[in-house]
Amino acid sequence: MDQKLCLITGATSGIGKWISLGMVRAGYKVILVGRNRGRGEVVQAWLAQQVPGAVTELMIADLSSLAATRALGREIARTHPRLNVLINNAGVFRARRTQTIEEHEMVLAVNYLSPFVLMRELEGALRAGAPSRIVTVGSSTSDHAKVYLQNLELSKGWNMVRAYSQSKLAVMMATFEWARRLQEGGVTANVVHPGTVATGLIRTPGIIGLAWRLMGLFSRTEEQGAETPIYVALAPELDGITGKYFKDKKAVQPNRLALDEELASRLWQVTEGLLANVPMAMP
Repeated sequence: MDQKLCLITGATSGIGKWISLGMVRAGYKVILVGRNRGRGEVVQAWLAQQVPGAVTELMIADLSSLAATRALGREIARTHPRLNVLINNAGVFRARRTQTIEEHEMVLAVNYLSPFVLMRELEGALRAGAPSRIVTVGSSTSDHAKVYLQNLELSKGWNMVRAYSQSKLAVMMATFEWARRLQEGGVTANVVHPGTVATGLIRTPGIIGLAWRLMGLFSRTEEQGAETPIYVALAPELDGITGKYFKDKKAVQPNRLALDEELASRLWQVTEGLLANVPMAMP
């Protein structure tokens, strides 16, 4: 029997590293997606040390670039036409509004637009690998967030909490929409909140960075933060369970907006408009 395949974004640091360990321990071949080759190779060596015989593949991509994300997805679909698990883990938090090379707001691009593109490009591979699972790492900040359809990139009214929480609600809504679209094809799609984890997500000087580092003293470790994503990716009791939001390995009620199918459809249309002119580029 062919070895099952799992793709993890943001796999070379933070909870992504520990999710990768959980998946190789479960016998999966893991495609590690990261931005830095040196760091990725260190994680590959660490996984091989932890799990002798671990099979991993490293792919380098800047997921702030939607062109690079699309090229990554197409290359994976070409070389690995059957995918069993996709874990959307990569994410960013910014203290100031910045733009990507393609002039999208950075937080929205990495946390929402990039996973949207990747799920779209890998739809065929996920269907071919069914029963298969999509696991999106969300955040409890989505619980009380709003989606600004007329101002999705927050060109007006940007602040760091609004940008991050909106991006996490948007990716939850997209994941639930994929759950509806893929259910008949044997693909499930769920969202997990890993808990408050002491990671390098917030890399900023000043009071914000200091507050985050102090909060880290009372947060979960990266290994602990990986537990719920690993559970949702692997648990046999979740076979066929889709369109759910998990905290501490239990399904919980999401933001009511995440369950609004009409709003999700409108968000999908706005998103397709933003992605209409994504160029092709090598990952």
